[in-house]
Amino acid sequence: MSAEDLEAQEDELLALASIYDGDEFRKAESVQGGETRIYLDLPQNFKIFVSGNSNECLQNSGFEYTICFLPPLVLNFELPPDYPSSSPPSFTLSGKWLSPTQLSALCKHLDNLWEEHRGRVVLFAWMQFLKEETLTYLNIVSPFELKMGSQKKVQRRTTAQASSNTELALGGAAAAAAASDVDQEDSVDERAVQDVESLSSLIQEILDFNQDRQMKCFNSKLFLCSICFCEKLGSDCMYFLECRHVYCKACLKDYFEIQIKDGQVKCLNCPEPQCSSVATPGQVKELVEADLFARYDRLLLQSTLDLMADVVYCPRPCCQLPVMQEPGGTMAICSSCNFAFCTLCRLTYHGVSPCKVTAEKLIDLRNEYLQADEATKRFLEQRYGKRVIQKALEEMESKDWLEKNSKSCPCCGTPIQKLDGCNKMTCTGCMQYFCWVCMGSLSRANPYKHFTDPDSPCFNRLFHAVDVNGDIWEDEIED
Repeated sequence: MSAEDLEAQEDELLALASIYDGDEFRKAESVQGGETRIYLDLPQNFKIFVSGNSNECLQNSGFEYTICFLPPLVLNFELPPDYPSSSPPSFTLSGKWLSPTQLSALCKHLDNLWEEHRGRVVLFAWMQFLKEETLTYLNIVSPFELKMGSQKKVQRRTTAQASSNTELALGGAAAAAAASDVDQEDSVDERAVQDVESLSSLIQEILDFNQDRQMKCFNSKLFLCSICFCEKLGSDCMYFLECRHVYCKACLKDYFEIQIKDGQVKCLNCPEPQCSSVATPGQVKELVEADLFARYDRLLLQSTLDLMADVVYCPRPCCQLPVMQEPGGTMAICSSCNFAFCTLCRLTYHGVSPCKVTAEKLIDLRNEYLQADEATKRFLEQRYGKRVIQKALEEMESKDWLEKNSKSCPCCGTPIQKLDGCNKMTCTGCMQYFCWVCMGSLSRANPYKHFTDPDSPCFNRLFHAVDVNGDIWEDEIED
């Protein structure tokens, strides 16, 4: 190795290390070489798809994905002793989403670039071409179809290439000469490696990589929280997946905790007005304490089960577990406490007997029956019994009549109807005297004093509003 070549190599590697960060360029420790990762800038709304007639049995066949980032192309290289004066760098070019044929085309163009730069360093020109011109050179546009290379066209790789999985493996150039006499249309450059196991694994790797890179970009940017109106780094923020509205984690944490404590687990919507995006369970778990998340998880499950028509809950307060209801039946048996209950009234199973109705439910039952259609009325009569329904209607009619035509005794509450006579009343239940006008209790010794005392609110009103000989007396006639 001449001194000029060694100096040129050292200067080039030092320059690359200063231009690119550690994720994009790494210098090999044991040899003159290294590894570069080429991250391509994709156009907006770049789509990838898998055709429905793929040879593999894929759940993803025929689907299309919009992505912002693709896994990098990896260029492993080794600098021979007479580089750059005579020989080019030996290299392998690997990628997950380009087919071996496409990678081979890139390898051929790298060779052409070397011919143009012969006698000068070429690695920076290679990296610039791969980063800025790969999509144009291969005529890749959106939507881009993912394909696996045909195994029949992939030639056997040399021992040097097989070692590429070790620390910064840089072999593969020696195999290029062996492939030179092979028809280019029927072979793949041995330096081109599609580093992926299957089409299904490729899709998953692309989606995972795209998500990770998007998160890194998000974490490094500043965002204005619309709740506290403070600018914070994305690493201290969170966005709703559907609408992409961003808020700081501190504000969302308080918001989530208040909603969960109030039992509103299905209302963890984006705080933006009129926005229907909902936080995912993973986002909730990241922000709230473990006990609150357990409550959220339990209430969310319960609200989901409540929407299922064939699920009821064990009525025992100490149990409350969900129970599957047999179709067409009214009996359910809790798998935890073995309690057999009626799914209609939630009481102990009573066979074909009508459900018992509590006094508190008579009002609701009467209103429900009066507003129901004929089919619902027949169902209620079958469920509670026609006599129970009739009793509810009669009792409610009696109650309505009493409210309109009677007053309750101020002492015992007994309903009393006044047919005639003066306004001094006697309760038939407790025998208490009271005034019909003001419903105040009267003295048992002198009940009429209430009507003769000038200081009484009912002074001179003993016969107030009383029908006497067809006339209504509004006030008592003074002496």
